[in-house]
This record gives sequence, structure tokens and C-alpha cells, in this order.
Amino acid sequence: MMFLARRTVPGRTKVISAVTVVSLTLLFSTLAYGAAAAREGLRVIGLDAGPQVVATAGLHMGLSDMDAQVADALLLGDRREDALARYDQRRQEVGTALLQAHTLAGADPAERRTIASVLEGLGRYERLAAEALLLSSLDPVAGGSQDKALVIYRQATDLMTLELLPQAYNLTLESGTIVRHAYEDGHAAVVTVRVIALLSGALALGCLLWLQVYLARRFRRIFGPALLAATLATAACAITGAIVLEQQAAALETAKRDGFDSVLTLARARAIGNSLHADQSRYLLDSVRADTYQHTFFDKSQSLVYVAADNLPSYQNAVGALKDSRFLGMLQGRDVTAAWQRFQQADQALRAQSGAAATAALTGPVRSAFDAFDATLVRLGAQHQNTFARAIADGGNGLRGLWVLLPIGVLVIAAGVFAGVWPRLKEYR
Repeated sequence: MMFLARRTVPGRTKVISAVTVVSLTLLFSTLAYGAAAAREGLRVIGLDAGPQVVATAGLHMGLSDMDAQVADALLLGDRREDALARYDQRRQEVGTALLQAHTLAGADPAERRTIASVLEGLGRYERLAAEALLLSSLDPVAGGSQDKALVIYRQATDLMTLELLPQAYNLTLESGTIVRHAYEDGHAAVVTVRVIALLSGALALGCLLWLQVYLARRFRRIFGPALLAATLATAACAITGAIVLEQQAAALETAKRDGFDSVLTLARARAIGNSLHADQSRYLLDSVRADTYQHTFFDKSQSLVYVAADNLPSYQNAVGALKDSRFLGMLQGRDVTAAWQRFQQADQALRAQSGAAATAALTGPVRSAFDAFDATLVRLGAQHQNTFARAIADGGNGLRGLWVLLPIGVLVIAAGVFAGVWPRLKEYR
């Protein structure tokens, strides 16, 4: 009996209508899933793990600069006020970054343990730094206080270099992994769903045309305006949805590649830059470890701007011959060549001097050249941060428009199909 009912005009009309409704359901379900996947990716990158990575990258830089300022304060002696003021400023920034990282970590036990370990280590570092600074402020002839201060500072800087900075970097890596997975999953889902949405949209349009042709032939009428409106609305929803999903994929890619990745790279570069600038102070402060600090300065310089060289003098000569930003390293492709060259030239002049002249060079030309280089990184970071924020905002605005379109499209198309089919079925009652 059911088979015979399908062979009747009302039965076939119902079957075609049901197939059309299923195809429309597939279309709108696909668009809704794609929008949800894009929203989740933007949320993780823009509001959750992304800001946490930036915060922990700032933590790495703040910790590094704290140690740099302690080295400057020990080296400068009575002229340490500026270094101590900057040390206190960095302490506050590190505390804020740790608080933000703890808040963003949520219930993640691994990140909470790492943050707790950094807090505990930071307390030990501050005690050692305070002891070294106190000893260095005593009469240098009273019991070799300067030598004792240097011994304590070695413990502090080893703690910072071997424990705190790697832990801070681990926090960045953990959050960065979350961002990478969110991007890969969200971007792949949006790209795939866009293709499915176009196919399901074509299927829905085919079903609607099939329904209209069947009704027109069986009932000897021209195409009904209601079904034509539903067809046009379906085409508009499918095309608009595909365009919005394409924009979401582009927004995710821009936010991750041109925004987030670049902001993170520049934040790490600033941290390494502060650390190698501190190596200059340590080089003058600690003659026993001077060769070690010169070598670490060379290694860190190579990680930022790589040119083939076997030692620091040959590296600095090669950097001086650079003509553009076509080099390897963390800062490859970025417009930092001139600032980096001036900084390395100032370092070359520093190492050619000794005693008070070297200290004066450190606090004068070297500091000025480093501040100019660091300002270049800050400016580039701000540009990429704006790119990141704009991509997240554009993605969110596009999704809001899509979430408005979906219910309106469902209502219009459902009303059109109902208004086009129901009057024809009533004729058989």
C-alpha cells in the first residue's frame, strides 16, 4: 500500500518534498557546524590559549631582564639607581604575567604545576639577588664583600638561566601547542565544511528545482512564487555561507600565521635580546666567566640573526656587511638589519675597552643601540598584534552575520516550501 501511495501524485510530491527538506537540513547543519568550528578556533586563539602564550612569552622576557638589571646594578655600584628601579618594574610585570597565566591555565594541572614551580624558583632568585645586592653595597675592603656578592650572583643567574627561563618557556610551549591544534582543527574543519556546504547547497537547489518542475507539470501551472523565493533564498544562504566560511579560514590563518606566530616570535626575540644584553654586563662583571658570557652572547646573536661565522669577531664583521634582511635566524625577513648592525658595532667597541671605559661604553653607546634595537622589535610586535586583533575581530563579525542569516534563511525557505507544496496537496483532499 505504501508503494502504491508513492506512485500517486500526492505521494510523489511528499517524497520529493521530504528529499528536499533533508537536503536543506544537510545544508544548514553543515553551515552551523562550520560556524561553530570557526568560532571555537577563534575563541582558543584569540581569547584563551593565544593570550596565555603572549603572557608567558612576556614572562620569559621579564625574568630575563630582571637578571640583566641585577648584573647592571652590581656592575655600576653607586650608580645603580636606574637598574634597581627597572628591576622592581620587571618584578611587578613578572608577577602580573604569572597571575594572568595562572588565571588562563584554568584547571590544567600541568600548567598550574609549572606556574607554581616558577613562583617558588622566583622567590629563591629574589633572595639570592637581594643578598648579592646587599653585599655589593658594603665596604669593598670589609671581608671581600664584592667577591662574595659575585659568588651569590653566580648562583642567582644560574638559577635563572637553568631553571626559571626554561620553565617559563615550557609554559609558552604548552599553550602554543593548544593554539596550534586549535588552528589546525578549526582551519581543516572550516575548509572541509565549506566544500560540503557548496555540495549540499547544490543538492538542495537541485531538489527544489525538481520539486517545482514536478508540480508545474502535474498541475499544469507555472513555477510558484513561493518555491522560487525558497530557491533563491537557498542559493543565497549556500553562497553566503561558503563565502563566510572562506573568510573564517582566512581569518584563522591570518590570526595564527601573520599575527600570533609573529607576536610570539618577536616576544621570544626580545627575551633573548635582553638576555644577550645582560651577557654584556656579566662579561664585564665576572672576569672568571667572561669567555663563557662572550660565547653565549655569540650563540644568542646567531639565534636571532644568523650569518656564517666561527666566533664573535667574525660574526660581527659579517653582520656589518649585511645589505638587507635576507638572513636566517629567528628575525629573518624582518626589518631589523640597521638596528642590529649598530648594536653589534657598539658591542665590538665595548670589547675593545676595559675597566671604567668599558663600563661607560655599556651604559652609553651600547645601551642606546640596544634600546633602539629593542624598540624596533616592540614596533614590529605592535604591528603584528594589531593584525592578530583585527583578524580575530573580522572573524567574529563574520560569524555573527552568519548566525543571523541561518535562522532567517531556515524560516524563509521553510515558509516557501510549505506555501508552495501545501496548496497542491489540499487539492487532493
